[in-house]
Amino acid sequence: MEFVEVREEAEAARWGMTGSPTVLLDGIDPFAVAGAPASVSCRLYRDADGAPSIRALRQALAGINPAPAADGLEFCEAELLDPIGRAGCGRKAPAERGLRAGHQAVLRYFATHGTAPDPTALEPVAARAGRTAADVLAELDREDFLTLDEAGRVRAAYPFSAVETRHRMRLASGVEVWSMCAVDALGVSAVLGGQDVRISSSAPVNGKPVTVTFTGGTTLWQPADAVVSSAAATATGPPPQCAATRWSSSPAEHRPSSGSRRTARSGGQVVSQDRAVQIGQQTFGPLLQDS
Repeated sequence: MEFVEVREEAEAARWGMTGSPTVLLDGIDPFAVAGAPASVSCRLYRDADGAPSIRALRQALAGINPAPAADGLEFCEAELLDPIGRAGCGRKAPAERGLRAGHQAVLRYFATHGTAPDPTALEPVAARAGRTAADVLAELDREDFLTLDEAGRVRAAYPFSAVETRHRMRLASGVEVWSMCAVDALGVSAVLGGQDVRISSSAPVNGKPVTVTFTGGTTLWQPADAVVSSAAATATGPPPQCAATRWSSSPAEHRPSSGSRRTARSGGQVVSQDRAVQIGQQTFGPLLQDS
């Protein structure tokens, strides 16, 4: 195994790198996204913590091609906003094998308690499908409806996160919970049937606070010109807390800045407030609906 440090976009193009980390097997990227440009930005693998999962690597080594991420969700500086989720497959788990019931039980627990349930709390739900909670959760994890840690506990169930992130939400009930990324946060009100939600976050490039408040069907953004864009990157290393989408406190903040190699730059693409809210609602609104 050889590790190569790539610092410039020209080097990235020469190596076939479309974000960090890029894994090459015999010079070929088994996780390549069609049309992805050369980039030294962070590359996002949604089923792992910043790198391909062990399962995905084993499949690649065995010559099994992973499903292509046609929506570009595998790297931060491409179009990262998928209105449906999971490359068009949707974020709502199928009803078979207790998957939807288990998934919805996890989401409701997050909304009620602000964190993930212990797997044992899901045993009654899984038992109705003739399965164990561990089996149901493992399948939901494999299909990317949620993610588990090494101990089999729920780490995240989109749009919620059991791990502290930049995006903190206060629900109308007073419960506070984290979300995975900016668009996930914008979908929480829709998941909960239009419940009032206050999102408190910050722009990673300049640290400025960003709040979005859903109240009685209206949305208030502060700063008023804040937008959503792809994750920030720096010329000398991976960005902090890389996630699919994040805030920019203004459209101007999103523009690449000149200066030293250590100057932060955002890159990626900008999405308007209305469009970002629409994406969040379309992606996550149906999750707790029965059909």
